[in-house]
Amino acid sequence: MKNKNVVAKIKPGSKKISKRMIKENIQFLILSLPVIVLLGVFSYWPMFGAVLAFKNYKVTKGIWGSDWSQPLLKNFEFFLKSKDSARIIKNTLGLNFMFIVVGILCSVVFALLLYEVKKAIHVKIYQTFAILPHFLSWVAVSYIVYALLEPTKGIMNQIITSFGGEGISWYTEAKFWPAILLIVSEWHSVGLSCIVYYAALMGIDDELFEAADMDGANKLQKMLYISIPHLVPIVCTMFLLNVGKIFRSDFGLFYNVTRDMGELYATTDVMDTYVYRALIDGSIGMSSAAGLIQSVVGCITVIVCNAIVKKASADNALF
Repeated sequence: MKNKNVVAKIKPGSKKISKRMIKENIQFLILSLPVIVLLGVFSYWPMFGAVLAFKNYKVTKGIWGSDWSQPLLKNFEFFLKSKDSARIIKNTLGLNFMFIVVGILCSVVFALLLYEVKKAIHVKIYQTFAILPHFLSWVAVSYIVYALLEPTKGIMNQIITSFGGEGISWYTEAKFWPAILLIVSEWHSVGLSCIVYYAALMGIDDELFEAADMDGANKLQKMLYISIPHLVPIVCTMFLLNVGKIFRSDFGLFYNVTRDMGELYATTDVMDTYVYRALIDGSIGMSSAAGLIQSVVGCITVIVCNAIVKKASADNALF
């Protein structure tokens, strides 16, 4: 009887609590509705368009009226058997993995250095100058890069020739561009990316540093044994999130900065630029197939990497 009374008392109370929680958070729920709607419209609704990867799309017939490909995986075979597929996959995975690793490293280092700055006004100045490049469009960045690398009057060639060297035709030498794209990408994004890590550092209890000072620890030791261990969980999370996009590249970076020079395709042609050129040529089905491959590989990569992280340290896994 006592147990029944206890259960009878708990059930009504739990309902009241849930209703009260909804009532208290109704404003937040309303504020989240536009985001939910946008997520549905731009992320979930377009998933139905994946059917194009299996169809011989005709504009006059529409998506659902177009005939199915014969064979069904014809669009996938066209990409996978293409002479460009190996090069595109290698460039996409190689460059993006390099961007992820170097990007996280640069962001963490910049956040650690910024954390050592004690005056708030100086922090704001450094953050402002570091974040400003992120708000430049890739078109504007491409002109900045062109001013530096222009074959005849570019700043880099002028510096090289002033020291007695011979100018380099940058836009025909594909071997230089992985490094160039990496530098441009980090300059453009590191200021914004470091904010996440800087916020994590700001959450560290000051008593840990005070205890380290009492033990005679120097700045490097405090960084190695206090700051960096506190960043490990957020680094793992950001790595997993970025790995999910490893098969997707920043189209503006690879298309505008390279000026879509065919001579550079050997090291700069990636899935997104390839899909764009396919769309220009009217190959809707093939470009849809390539996009679907990107999504599936990205999903599998996240699951595999998360499993590895979970096995090494369950607390740092994404799910």
